[in-house]
Amino acid sequence: MPNQRLKGERKLQKKYNTKKSADSFYQTQMLDFLNPEMQQFISEQEMVFLSTADAKGECDASFRAGPKSFVKVLDNKTLIFPEFKGNGVMASLGNISENPKIGLMFIDFHSSSIGLHVNGKAEIITEAQAGKLINPIDKAKAEKDGQHKTKLWIMVEVEEAFIHCSKHIPKLKKMDKTIDWGTDNEKLKGGDFFNAKESKS
Repeated sequence: MPNQRLKGERKLQKKYNTKKSADSFYQTQMLDFLNPEMQQFISEQEMVFLSTADAKGECDASFRAGPKSFVKVLDNKTLIFPEFKGNGVMASLGNISENPKIGLMFIDFHSSSIGLHVNGKAEIITEAQAGKLINPIDKAKAEKDGQHKTKLWIMVEVEEAFIHCSKHIPKLKKMDKTIDWGTDNEKLKGGDFFNAKESKS
């Protein structure tokens, strides 16, 4: 296993006697591309969790959501998704600008209760670049659903793709919710839910 993360895994597998089980998983479940089933799974998702780290390894976990198939599969090694308007901090993109490594976690809470890990290298691309890569109709829909013109997109080169088993993933019921995409209204955004302003004073 060539990458540094798997070297760390190997040490622990040896220490805790899980190497046989791990070998079976590597050999049967871990791909370096997205097979057709994985591509279909991604196209049905409305959310993804992502992890990034800066040049020093300081980590950040975040969440992205959008209309179904807002994450586009360009081919079996490439994903692309829009960066909708957020809080302006741009923590994930800031990390990517220093360190391209990214981890994506897609979870279907509503149907299969299955997760899909996708690890790889991310690149920030412009609206103009994205427009040359995806169907203009798809791009227009992403902009309409986001209620603003997308300016930046994230493109991911897939290096690993593998299942997260359903054993501990809860089955959730999807409820109706009006989503105010791109809003700056504090109440609609959740306001100071955790009372952080007072905690700072």
